[in-house]
Amino acid sequence: MQAFLVSTGIVALAEMGDKTQLLSLVLAARFRKPWPIVLGIFVATIFNHALAGALGSWVTNALGPDVLRWVLGGSFIAMAIWMLIPDKIDEDEAGGAPKFGVFGATVIAFFLAEMGDKTQVATVMLAAEYNTWAAVVAGTTLGMILANAPVVWFGDRIMRRVPIRAVHAVGAVVFLVLGVLAILK
Repeated sequence: MQAFLVSTGIVALAEMGDKTQLLSLVLAARFRKPWPIVLGIFVATIFNHALAGALGSWVTNALGPDVLRWVLGGSFIAMAIWMLIPDKIDEDEAGGAPKFGVFGATVIAFFLAEMGDKTQVATVMLAAEYNTWAAVVAGTTLGMILANAPVVWFGDRIMRRVPIRAVHAVGAVVFLVLGVLAILK
């Protein structure tokens, strides 16, 4: 349960102001069909984070515990620094007319935008840290939905009221603490 809850919280925080959250806003503004967009985000995240979680589980088995401890600690600290760098997205990343419909366009755009993203890297690290693939993938997916679904439905109103810099700072502190704890284990 701890892996699930920590994964949910970390990814929800990391996603604030992230390029995939901005992509959610662009998709919502462009297509104005929230249900297929949210479902597309869910499906893309499940596939993307399942792959990332599998990589994290493999890393756990491939590296010894001492090497893994330092790699994870350094990775979490690097994520803390990365959290302080805001993401931007070009509107053309959302693509042209939806060749595969709103759902298909969302799945493809979101899956590709999530490749190498902070939340995907966090999923790899969390799966390596907790060695519970299903709990981590479920948690990171829920975190993505918690961060993105409200943006799809309430977009501009939320983005104007949420202090993104403060959310990034809190997320950076969380990753820094996790990094230090991983090294001190």
